[in-house]
Amino acid sequence: MAAQIRAVVSAQWLAEAVKNKLVGPKLRILDGTWYPPKSKRVAREEFSQKHIPGASFFDIDECCDKSSPNDHMLPTSGDFSRYVGELGIGNDTHVVVYDTSDRGSFSAPRVWWMFRVFGLGSVSVLDGGLKNWLAEGHPVTSDYSKPERRDFQASLYQSWVKSFEDVLENIKTKQVQVVDARSAGRFWGTEPEPAKGEECSLFYRS
Repeated sequence: MAAQIRAVVSAQWLAEAVKNKLVGPKLRILDGTWYPPKSKRVAREEFSQKHIPGASFFDIDECCDKSSPNDHMLPTSGDFSRYVGELGIGNDTHVVVYDTSDRGSFSAPRVWWMFRVFGLGSVSVLDGGLKNWLAEGHPVTSDYSKPERRDFQASLYQSWVKSFEDVLENIKTKQVQVVDARSAGRFWGTEPEPAKGEECSLFYRS
């Protein structure tokens, strides 16, 4: 089953699932929207006003290691298990994640990766996010029903997480190709880096 799950699903596919009332223990939809503080937008408040029917909100600021001085570090396996279990997700659930970025997708891939790194293979990103969902004329709602809690057992793939020391060592050994996903201007030093706690913390420090 897990081998058949696509990393990206279309809005039409998800709309059919919503229409056929398939959202439940076997299929969960998550709004994983995160905004940089400078945007002055509050993702959870926007979720309460408008979201895909049946969706729950995944808070990246909550599901993290709060003891770390750095932002958005991975939580422990136990904390992740408890958090997603409260969202009605079990190890046999197919999770579809989207966000509300004007770009179509920004923070949803981070949530997708978190599920993968904690052992869930059946997770997908909604192609084009809420922007594309609305463009295709699919419905949204402000209604929300908290899912019934399920048991999720996380198993961290430690090899998928690299430390600062690992990166320094790789500079010497060159065993792994490192990719810088920032904009060209930030890569070449012609644009300023965001302040601590903004865009850079969502992906580059985890």
